[in-house]
Amino acid sequence: MTDEKDMQQLKKRLIELADKAYSRNIYTYTPFLGLAEQQAVYAVEREVSHAGIRMEGGASLCERRIIRFGDPGYEEEFPIVGLEVLPKTPKFAENLTHRDFLGAVMNLGIQRDVVGDIFLSDGKAIPKKGALLFCHENIADYIVENLDRVRHTNVVCRRAQEEIELANAEPEQISLTVSSKRADGVISKVYNLSREDSRELFNNGRIFINGIQTENAACQLKEKDAVTVRGFGKFIFYGQTGVSRKGKSRVEVGVFGKL
Repeated sequence: MTDEKDMQQLKKRLIELADKAYSRNIYTYTPFLGLAEQQAVYAVEREVSHAGIRMEGGASLCERRIIRFGDPGYEEEFPIVGLEVLPKTPKFAENLTHRDFLGAVMNLGIQRDVVGDIFLSDGKAIPKKGALLFCHENIADYIVENLDRVRHTNVVCRRAQEEIELANAEPEQISLTVSSKRADGVISKVYNLSREDSRELFNNGRIFINGIQTENAACQLKEKDAVTVRGFGKFIFYGQTGVSRKGKSRVEVGVFGKL
């Protein structure tokens, strides 16, 4: 979401949901919101904090999340369901991409805001050539009944039998040598980009630090900062570990697989 009018409408809706939750002493929920849309929550945080706020996407690595307002004194599960999408014959299945799975779901006539993150096979928690898809519980049965093909691959869709621990929930820890802890420089090293390409990502609104969009390429990363680069993935900045002979900083990061 980049349109200012849409963002203002979303802010207004968030305040309405918070007020409804507070006045009626119930939980209220948004649809799935992407990272850019989640900025509206931070923008109206003061106005909605009285209601109580929590975000959930279905798993720890999820970026698209449902916002819940309310604190009525009892616990209620988020209306999020995990679906496994598996090829009927893995041996002959195509190597499907995130776009393939999302496109197949959208072709069912489903709105994007009822679908959360999609994780491709990790060979462990998610079987080979399959995917894990999070969606709103109101649409889960419809997807299960109607999603039977992704591109040319016949698939079976079912509710996840149990809570899935994603194998890539633990990041790969790597060491880098950088000129400084500037965000654009670290991102360049993590994803093997030129400094110019890295800055362009900031200009295009594709960089989120601790869930907050930033266009400041020169900002200094701090220990435990979570950096999301839309289209590339996510990493945790662990901090500086030393200095090279040439005076450059040695830093460590934990890199997650592409989301």
